[in-house]
Formats: sequence, structure tokens, C-alpha cells
Amino acid sequence: MQQPEKEITNRIHIDQIIQKSTICRLALCQDNKPYLIPLSFGYDGPKIYFHTSLEGMKIEYMRRNNQVCFEFEHDIRILGDKARGCDWSVSFLSVIGFGKVAEITKYEAKVAALNQIMLHYSSRTWEFDKKSVDNCRLWRIEIESMTGKKSKDKDITNLEQNI
Repeated sequence: MQQPEKEITNRIHIDQIIQKSTICRLALCQDNKPYLIPLSFGYDGPKIYFHTSLEGMKIEYMRRNNQVCFEFEHDIRILGDKARGCDWSVSFLSVIGFGKVAEITKYEAKVAALNQIMLHYSSRTWEFDKKSVDNCRLWRIEIESMTGKKSKDKDITNLEQNI
């Protein structure tokens, strides 16, 4: 990282940023053509979970190349300056990582993945009917590496207060 004072390496802080994020952005690539998509997600520490329809461009990209990059952000604010346009900035907390995506095919594992997603947004687990589970595809990203980054106005010693 070019500015090491902005790097967040503490896994607890990285987990907190992800848990407070509402969207995961997933970057895919095939044949030198990138594709970026926002996703609803679930997170359990070593894995990120998401769902797709039964067919689509995401699936084609993942089928051809299972290497992915993902991004989360939280607490985004514009820091304006009334006198100078070049002194504007953005306050943020973010996480960027890399991993491999794989489809979840076993019914029980699909239900668990759906519940991980719902847990993120509703703080509880749910019952799903078989038709609903069968009408979507579930995926997991095995996280290989990730790092956090903060804007210069964030105090890492009080990161919990910023979240």
C-alpha cells in the first residue's frame, strides 16, 4: 500500500467494516473483459456468500474464471472545503480482497448460505421453502487475502466508534 498509515490489518477491524457494509462489490474477469457487480451478501469470516438467478452473465464469468476481487465500504462522507476545490476529500472505511468463487450445490448448504445472507441483513435465520431454494444458485467466495483502508480522518485506535 502506498500510504501505510491508511492500512488496516487488524482482522477484528476488517470484520467490523464488512459486517457494517450493506453491499459487496464483486469484480470478475473473462477474456480480458472486466465485470463489476454490487451484491447482497453474507459473511462468516473465512467466506462470503451470495446468490444469483439460475442463469446470467455473472455465472458465465465465474464459470470461465473463478478468481475474484471483492470490495466493501462503510461510513462514507464527503469532506468539503468552502474555500478550495482541491482540498475536498472523502472519509471512508473499506476492505478489498481476493478469493476463489465456487457454487454451493447441496440443498442443506444452500439453505445455510441463504441464512448467512439473511443474518447479515436481518440478524436472524429464516425458513425457506424448497421452491425458493431451488430457484436460485448460491455461491461462496473462499477468501485468500484482504486488507482494510481508512481515510486520514479516521482514528484506528477508536475504529469501533467510527463504525
